[in-house]
Amino acid sequence: MQSTEFTREENISFWKNMFLVAVFFLVTPVTLGISLFSLFSLRSSELVKTSLTQSVPTNSGFSGVQVFAALPPALPSISGEVGSNDARPEIIRQYLYYYNSPLIPYADLIVQTADKYSLDYRLITAIAQQESNLCKITPPNSYNCWGWGINSASNLSFNSYQEGIEQVSKGLKTAYVDKGYTTVTEIMGKYNPVSPGGAEGKSIIGIMDTMQ
Repeated sequence: MQSTEFTREENISFWKNMFLVAVFFLVTPVTLGISLFSLFSLRSSELVKTSLTQSVPTNSGFSGVQVFAALPPALPSISGEVGSNDARPEIIRQYLYYYNSPLIPYADLIVQTADKYSLDYRLITAIAQQESNLCKITPPNSYNCWGWGINSASNLSFNSYQEGIEQVSKGLKTAYVDKGYTTVTEIMGKYNPVSPGGAEGKSIIGIMDTMQ
């Protein structure tokens, strides 16, 4: 009787152990698979997050989204020379406006005429400042802001400020620059030879320096 009970207990113990072994081999692979899947999913998520973070600039205003747009076939080009040339009439205009000169409407013409005769665009404005306080002190109805051709014997007049700008610029080119007077000091030394020690040339240079 006792032997039979032992045999029964051994059988129960054997099948119990077999059940535990079966459960172990069944559950362990499933658990391992789930763990590996979770690990790879987490790693993949981190890689995607890192890629998006690197692709989108921090100041773009987007988060986690990368937007692509087609580039235009040709990018517009901007010339620095054009910008510089465009600025010159405004520099002259602002200078004339500051002194309330009647030459204000002719700022563009002054620059265009200076280019036409290869002169510094500030030169005749500076001479007008020196000679007539920018056309405020001139012989009546002469339109001569530059003291051009004015001497004790006669006073040269122009029909308009436009004509005066043209004739003075042309005269500076043909009677001064083309004859070797290429610096402001040399030009003004001939322009007003009675000016002591080139004082007028220095004054013109100082006026031109304010138009930058």
